[in-house]
Amino acid sequence: MKETALAQTHMALGAKMVPFAGYNMPVSYEGVNAEHQTVRESVGVFDVSHMGEFLIEGPNALELIQKVCSNDASKLEVGRAQYSCLPNETGGIVDDLIVYRVKEETYLLVVNASNIEKDWKHLSKYNAEIGAEMRNLSDDYSLLAIQGPKAAEAMQSLSSVDLKSIPFYHFVVGDFAGIPHVIISATGYTGSGGFEIYCKNAEVQQVWDRVLEAGKDYGIKPIGLAARDTLRLEMGYCLYGNDIDDTTSPLEAGLGWVTKFSKEFVNSKALQQQKEAGVTRKLVGFELLEKGIPRKDYEITDADGRVLGRVTSGTMSPSLGKGIGLGYVSTDQAGIGNTVYIQIRKNSVPAIIVKPPFYKG
Repeated sequence: MKETALAQTHMALGAKMVPFAGYNMPVSYEGVNAEHQTVRESVGVFDVSHMGEFLIEGPNALELIQKVCSNDASKLEVGRAQYSCLPNETGGIVDDLIVYRVKEETYLLVVNASNIEKDWKHLSKYNAEIGAEMRNLSDDYSLLAIQGPKAAEAMQSLSSVDLKSIPFYHFVVGDFAGIPHVIISATGYTGSGGFEIYCKNAEVQQVWDRVLEAGKDYGIKPIGLAARDTLRLEMGYCLYGNDIDDTTSPLEAGLGWVTKFSKEFVNSKALQQQKEAGVTRKLVGFELLEKGIPRKDYEITDADGRVLGRVTSGTMSPSLGKGIGLGYVSTDQAGIGNTVYIQIRKNSVPAIIVKPPFYKG
């Protein structure tokens, strides 16, 4: 079991630690609902240093990224980030990721912790002919997500960079918390605004301490992975291993917007044919109309009990006070406003299909 550089700090703060993606991670400190509301209303800080970071450099860097990623990275200017996915050869998704253009010929790929090894092998396979320079920085770098509507105001004293001026999905390499060169990225997985800070493991304790100190007057709190999950689900953001995986097409998952057929990439011809033919199932959002909590793998049926699909992610929404979830259903049943039924233990609970995000802010 790996540990992040801040593992002892989390334990000292009373965090409940659980195994996650091969790491010992804080799942909660004071409870998911309280932590969730902290991020929605003010500011919280997550240690997400388990995420993977690959540096792709050199004159062939863009060629490799264009080959393995579904989105069009040629549109990226230095200082911009882009959400994308790595299609596999059989119609599914190796991983979803964020691509940062750090310099003219330098890109940072941020991947999911559970997929670091798999993603590295996948990129290496296609790089054998392309010859970009690849470095796996995952074990050397830490990542803090400072999220919430008060994040910029609370953190401004820590940087000479005007934090409020960084647009969404842009980033600056600048000073933060006494460290001269960190990536300050206006990205996140919560839907409440904020930043993600990339720094070296040796620097992260200083950054963490100063973040909590700077945010004290704003009610900042450390936030665990359980609230990260409820926050992202309220936004309808996909979680790899639940809503997308090696068997789900990006088109089925509603990721057509990051699947650009203006260029060739892994399996692009087959995916283009799928787009033209139309998918047979779709990832949809749903809200329960009665009490209950939908969970992963619960069946989704019609009124007659015919199985339409399965729940991929579900929870009791702390913001909305009702059960919400994502799941795949057959395309003919995927219309907004359709009623479906979630099989929760022995109860058939009605739900309405809605267009995420569930939480509108």
